[in-house]
Amino acid sequence: MRVLIAPDSFGGTLSAVEAAAAIADGWRRRAPGDELVLTPMSDGGPGFVDVLRASLGGELLSIPVSDQYGDEVPTAVLMVEHTAYIESAQACGLHLSRRRDPEQATTYGVGQMMTAAIAAGARRVFVGLGGTATNDGGAGLLAALGATAQPADSLVGGPRALEMLSAVDLTGLRARCDGVEIVVASDVDNPLLGLRGATNVYGPQKGLADERTHHVDAQLQRLADLTDALVAEQKGAGAGGGLGFGLLLAGADRVDGVSLVAEAVGLAGQAVEADLVVTGEGAFDFSSRSGKVPYGVAQIAGAALRPCIALAGQVLVGSREMRALGVESAYSMVDLVGNEAAFAAPDASLSALAERVARTWSR
Repeated sequence: MRVLIAPDSFGGTLSAVEAAAAIADGWRRRAPGDELVLTPMSDGGPGFVDVLRASLGGELLSIPVSDQYGDEVPTAVLMVEHTAYIESAQACGLHLSRRRDPEQATTYGVGQMMTAAIAAGARRVFVGLGGTATNDGGAGLLAALGATAQPADSLVGGPRALEMLSAVDLTGLRARCDGVEIVVASDVDNPLLGLRGATNVYGPQKGLADERTHHVDAQLQRLADLTDALVAEQKGAGAGGGLGFGLLLAGADRVDGVSLVAEAVGLAGQAVEADLVVTGEGAFDFSSRSGKVPYGVAQIAGAALRPCIALAGQVLVGSREMRALGVESAYSMVDLVGNEAAFAAPDASLSALAERVARTWSR
């Protein structure tokens, strides 16, 4: 039996590469004769570069940049010939600091990564969004790519700095990005502003107090009015706390992150050759339909007429919702080993779950 294992990362506990390995270890204990194909996945968030490198190879370009609060942090850009892959969470991810202050967090480091990639000869740049701690509308990125503002430092420093913003000039940014194809890989299609915008939907998850959302949204409105308010309404402009908006201003096109990764790793062809497809993520719930890895993998499995099952930290949907997502069955680590063990030893817990599931699905 040929089993395709294509999970996302499990929150902050396991990377997609680690999750795939843990599933494979458990599966082999129960069904050592099965042929396992490991294809870790990503929707553009944390793990984006590792997942692509595992399938595409390439060279990692080491680039020290400023994180969301101005401290130096190491990042790695994947270069595959003249194509660069950038994971924005490496420069401004929630996992980089326990501090939660989106009003002062900046995306400047992401722009530094792009600048270095272009200087290294990249003519095509893919930027994966997701897992960011920022809500600056991509203002910091604009500054790092050559945009200027009045006052001079009002693009860097988060929404707090945007309170002083009176003018933006994108001439330098357009010169730097001239001749470079930029592609945003994201699972989020929210606009920049309003009730469905970056601030109202994702700000509280990043530590923004409810009573501050209106004020912060107003600062992003200011940025949009001084650059291009129509771009702020485009799908994906609100991704990454508005990082999508900054990239769209730089001339980027937007694609679904899961689809981009699936195409890059040849997932559709692998699914056709498999007897069973196994995916997974930290929490499998109905929001998984919104561009998440399990839904994307399940759709590809369905097109190949192959069954798809999901292994997750928690399963928060019933069988009807599960099948609406294209998943035959979903299994929970927490249900098997308990909440404490699932978080304390996620690799062993996921491996144990995979061993249990193989009893049902391996033939």
